[in-house]
Order: sequence, then C-alpha cells, then structure tokens
Amino acid sequence: MFGGIHPEYLTNVLNGEVMEPYRLHLFVCAQQKPEGVPCCPKSGAFAVLEAIDREVQASGLDNDVQLTTSGCMGLCDEGPIIVVYPEGVWYRKVQPSDAREIVTAHLKDGKPVARLVWSDAIAMKTMSIDHRDKYRAMMAMREKSGMIPDRLDTMLRSYMASRALLTALEIDLFTAIGDGATATVAAARCKISVRGADALMNALVSLDLLTKSSDTFHDSPESTRYFTEGSPNNHRNGLLHTANIWHRWSTLTDAVRCGTAVEIVRESRRDWTNNFIAGMDRNARLRAPLIVKALGASNVRHVLDLGGGSGAYSIALAKANPELKAEILDFPAVAPLTEDYIRNAGVETQVTVRSGDMLKEKYGTGFDLVMLNAICHMFSPAQNEELFRRAFAALAPGGRLMIQDFLLTPDKTGPQFATLFSLNMLVATEAGASYNEAEYKRWLNAAGFAVIERINLPGPSDLIVATR
Repeated sequence: MFGGIHPEYLTNVLNGEVMEPYRLHLFVCAQQKPEGVPCCPKSGAFAVLEAIDREVQASGLDNDVQLTTSGCMGLCDEGPIIVVYPEGVWYRKVQPSDAREIVTAHLKDGKPVARLVWSDAIAMKTMSIDHRDKYRAMMAMREKSGMIPDRLDTMLRSYMASRALLTALEIDLFTAIGDGATATVAAARCKISVRGADALMNALVSLDLLTKSSDTFHDSPESTRYFTEGSPNNHRNGLLHTANIWHRWSTLTDAVRCGTAVEIVRESRRDWTNNFIAGMDRNARLRAPLIVKALGASNVRHVLDLGGGSGAYSIALAKANPELKAEILDFPAVAPLTEDYIRNAGVETQVTVRSGDMLKEKYGTGFDLVMLNAICHMFSPAQNEELFRRAFAALAPGGRLMIQDFLLTPDKTGPQFATLFSLNMLVATEAGASYNEAEYKRWLNAAGFAVIERINLPGPSDLIVATR
C-alpha cells in the first residue's frame, strides 16, 4: 500500500483502466449554506435525489447505478446540479419532474437529456472560480472580524426549532389542523391567540412539519403519522415529557453552579442590556462592510442611526468617509454603552449619541440617510408605519431610509431563520414580528416614499432602501 492506495489501482489509473463498482455514478450537490446564499438544497436538491432514487428502483437499476451526495461544485446559481460519471455529463436546474426522463433516457438507454445538459465548460469554470473567490473573501472577512463559525452558531440557536415543535405538541396543534385549517381556525381549536398561531404555523412550514396553500395549513406526512391523535404511531403523549424537561433545562447554568436542581433565576436588566448589545455588535461588525458597500459612503454626510446599539454601522460609515457625521438615537440605558463602543473605535468627532425613545423623540431634519438596522421586527405594523413617516419628515430631498431586517417570503413560511425569529419576537415583544417585502412597501408608500428598492445581501437579512 502507498498512502492508503493500492499499487494495482495506481497502475490502472496510469493505464486508463480504472474499474468502478457501478456502471454509472450520480453525484447530487447537497451542500447546505447560510440563508441568503444560493445553494442546491434550497433549489430542491434533496427532492431531486429522492425522485431519482425512486425511479432508479422502479427501473431495476439499483445494482447498476450509485447515487451519492456531494459538496459544493461552485455552480450554486444553476442548481440543483447533478454530474453523471464516467461520461462526465453535467445537468443543471434539475427538478423532481425530470427524474423519470433522466433515468429512462440516460441511465437506461444511454442518451443524456439534452435540454438539461450543461456543456459550456468555459462558462462553468468561470462561474466556479468566481464562486470560489467570493467564498474565500467572505471567509477571510469572517475570520478577520472574529465572527463565530456557522457550526457553532447553528448549535447555539438549535433550541428555536426544538421549542417550536415542542410548543406545537403541547397545544396539540397537529391534531387541531386535521384536514386543513387557517391560523384563525387553528387558534380557536387550540384556544390560543391568532398572532401566536400564525407565527408558529409559518415557522413549522419552514421546518417541513406543515405545508401551506394560500392561507390554509396542512400537516406533513411525518406530522400526521407521529404527532396526531388517532394515528397508530402517535408519539405526542410521550414527547410531552420532553417538553416538561425543556423547562428544567433552562436552569442548567444555575444547576451546574450549585450542583443541584434550582428554581429559575432571572438575570438583571443591566446584565441583559449589556449582553444584548454585545450580541448585536457581534453580528453588526460582520455585516457593516456589506452595508457600506451596498449604500456607498462617499456621498453620505448626515446620518441618523435609529436604535444604533453599539454603533457598528455608523462607525463603519464614519471610517469609510471622514467627512460624515452620524447621530445615534437609543434608549438611556443603551447610550453609555454606545459611547464606549464609539470611543474604542476612535470616531468620537464623527459619531455622537442622543438618549431617547425613537417612537417619541423628535428626529430633526436635513439627514441624507436614516438607518433602521434590525429594528422593525420589534414593532407592530402601525408602529413601523409611524416610524417611516417620522423618517420621511427627517430626510432631506433625495435622502434615503435604509431598513435592514429578516425578510419573509410572500407567504411568510420562509426563510427558516426569519420564521423562527418571528417566534422569538412573539415571546420577547408586545407586537413585533418578521415581515415580508410587500408589507414594508405598503407602509413606506403610506409614509410618502415612492422609490423603493430591495437589495439582497449574503446571510439572513436584506435591505430595503426608500428614497424621498
């Protein structure tokens, strides 16, 4: 053996006589990527894989064809991507409905499906290299900023999906949905609020536990089998014990400190504020360069940063344009923390802080940029519309209002992060939620804005920019 490779195999490689255990080998890209970044799974790669597997079995090709998932092939915008070896045939934009034709024509009869074949090697290589370079640049930026790796961030947030499912089991939501139900109907059956039902059910769609057609929700096959009354495989009653345990696990830190079970101990409001701003700063420092690039800083002179927190976005703009002046408006409890961040960044002459409530304070006038970064999800639709009216009045002609937030799909069942975050707002605010693009545009139009643009960014949040 040499380096784990058998000498006979090396000889066959050199002679072009490598033998494969299967006649054909299909690779289906299954590389998951952060929300907001294109990838084959988001285009339906797993549904394609399942469809091809079914057709392979039905055609009796199980012993001739091997299906394998692969990592990223660098052609994410054209996914789902499939490669068939040994011919090296590349398929792009494959859908589950294409599976039978691929299996019958190509795998069985040896005739590739021409309409799906991608044979432009130069374009493919160019796209792959561009993807690679962008990915490396993003990873370098993350490393430089000290951003926590995705694996750890996913681990830290995994309780959200768990809690959503456990709550659905506690209120017996899947049984209540039955043959189908709107949020209003399900809320009445479960004796819960319509707001709560809507947020929870949309999140469960993003987790593939429900489906949604128009305003009507249905259980998924898995939910019907394992979580509904009357199913022979219903596990709900046993899983309610897991829901009970979940509440005890929230005391784990204090139990570890004491060495025994304890009652829930709430952290002080001061500690909560410090931790919250630190957490927001962590995310903002990574995303601030994206905002500066998307907006441009050279023509920005007078900025109002509403609820600016650590000031990361104003700080980034100030460093990009020495002539820029920014004013951050935030709560009295936050303002001293903001000043510390500004001082540490060395931009005290450009960025100032004012204490106050953005829903009540007068903003002033003449700003050419008003920013709302991760703010609107804390407020109700009526509050957001009022915020936009006040921002419109504060802007100079031609000035821009920039909103950065988690934007839901039109039916509000995705992206998954945004739906789960909407549940987070349900438990943390009086009336906050994640919203979709149409809702923002409606409120902006009512506030007086006519020119509205959406700018998609890598990651979970995007921009909506409205010009006065």
